[in-house]
Amino acid sequence: MISRPRHGTHRTVTLAASVLLAGAVTAPVAQAAPAPTQAPGAGGQPRHCTLDLGTDAEHCYATFTEAVDHASKGRIDDAPASARTATGDSGFRTEVERLADEDGARADGVIQGTFFDDPGFGGDSLTISGEGLCEKDGWVDYQHDLEDGWKNRISSVQPWGNCWIWLYPEPGLGGDRDGPFKENTGDIGDFMNDRTQSIGFS
Repeated sequence: MISRPRHGTHRTVTLAASVLLAGAVTAPVAQAAPAPTQAPGAGGQPRHCTLDLGTDAEHCYATFTEAVDHASKGRIDDAPASARTATGDSGFRTEVERLADEDGARADGVIQGTFFDDPGFGGDSLTISGEGLCEKDGWVDYQHDLEDGWKNRISSVQPWGNCWIWLYPEPGLGGDRDGPFKENTGDIGDFMNDRTQSIGFS
């Protein structure tokens, strides 16, 4: 079992320390530039985020096209802009599966699953990539503890990379799991809806 403990990657905006001028006058506090990765659900349009299990790096984008382009390291640059549209696009699915087959041989980043905030593959999305295909050996090959911004939000899932998806209500694959989700599932059901805190890929 390959266990990849997850450490939170949320960046906080820090305030610059006030400086003393002559006569003990303080300058106004300046706000640092926002971190490039925005937390999902920041408001407005859905955010489409990627997470690399090998590096723990998370990035968020305005479109699903940009997210898949990043997750696939530029090898899929024409995914539909909408994650919901992508679920019914047979050409896109074929392209992701072809890429997974190529990556499986090279042990390079493989898209293993996409997770959605809303039923029907709507709202914010999180696309997770790992070092290889799932092996179907009866073990969880990869795991991820969701950071606070994604805990208790998942309502629909898409498995990729020969993986089945297991959802758990506690960190560290704890609690009664639900799954396996072996295909696109637009509604994961009441048992784990908005309760997932960790994910297993097998």
